[in-house]
Amino acid sequence: MTGHDPHHPAPASVPVPGHRHPPDDRDRIARAALTRIIEPGDPRAGQWLDRLGAGELLDRITTSTDNPRGEPPLPGAGPRRLAAYRARAATADPHRDLDTITATGGRFICPGDPDWPTQLDDLGPTRPIGLWTRGQAPLRTWALRSVAVVGARACTPYGTHMATTLATGLAERGWVVVSGAAFGIDGAAHRGALAADGATAAVLACGVDVCYPAGHTELLRRITQQGIVIGELPPGDHPTRSRFVLRNRVIAALTRGTIVVEATYRSGSLVTARHARELGRHVMGVPGPATSALSAGVHELLRAEGTLVTDADDVIEMTGRIGELTPRRRGPVHPEDFLDPESARVLEALPARGSAHPADLATAAGTTTDRTLARLYELHALGFVERTGESWTLTPRTHRESNTRRGGP
Repeated sequence: MTGHDPHHPAPASVPVPGHRHPPDDRDRIARAALTRIIEPGDPRAGQWLDRLGAGELLDRITTSTDNPRGEPPLPGAGPRRLAAYRARAATADPHRDLDTITATGGRFICPGDPDWPTQLDDLGPTRPIGLWTRGQAPLRTWALRSVAVVGARACTPYGTHMATTLATGLAERGWVVVSGAAFGIDGAAHRGALAADGATAAVLACGVDVCYPAGHTELLRRITQQGIVIGELPPGDHPTRSRFVLRNRVIAALTRGTIVVEATYRSGSLVTARHARELGRHVMGVPGPATSALSAGVHELLRAEGTLVTDADDVIEMTGRIGELTPRRRGPVHPEDFLDPESARVLEALPARGSAHPADLATAAGTTTDRTLARLYELHALGFVERTGESWTLTPRTHRESNTRRGGP
């Protein structure tokens, strides 16, 4: 368990390439290639990446000539592993993958980018090489106020109801609901957030342009429009059993806490909870009938390190204890000055008194309702606005600062 705030990166023992500065084109292209060569969560590869940098690591994988000193290109990598890397590298085309994600309206986010969620750095050598995303939501600020809701695929009506209700309540209070887009509890959580016109993020175990499961094609399309879809694998890659398991560490690290709704003793959602505990995040569970095998795993979790929750208020009481998510800026510079133009227009569109609906704000700001919702949740995470039912208002602090700015010299 980490001993620091889980949403501020811990000091690294070795320099992390691209951690403090935005990656250059060579680093970005190399990282894109490496996502096709190296499986997610490979700790040995993560150590090489930290020590060598993405460009040097890719060069050592793809260069067939031996080191002049007779040393192996990758210390600790046997011939079979290196041969497997080189076979994948031979078919990798990072320029094609980057063009593909851009054509779908997506992005490839690397460590050091302004939108990189720095809490993922807590994963150490198993940190993602990069994140392929679809959707225009600001991932870094959304992750500051996010909670994971996970659980069984073959869930009961009770589990579906609890996941939907929890997600709706969290979304109505301005929290981002994160899950894995699987059948069952995951799908119920995403739908609950979407039904409340809220923010939700899906972390996939495949390429973000692959609709898996196929039965969730429409759900994933809606998440892409209103939220964001995230994955470590490049466009077109398909899921495997191990990739589902490894995906769980990203869900745990990305969020402030994980809620498990229905799980058997061997459920993958308990793996997510275990990662959350190891990372110092909050671990929560929703109790169920003692006679249900789908509640057995959750009850075991609650007997150990988990905290019992039954509604959104319980969750917020747990995850909101750390306090302010961003430090208050002092001096003559106003926080609004750091907003991107679209967020600033949405903020300016809000009335000084009273509330406004996202559709009206979208018209005033000259953008779409989905993009307005994304910006509102970003502004909420930064403390500028509050959600009241279906509408949004300025926070009292924003009232004062905004009036001072407009009425001052």
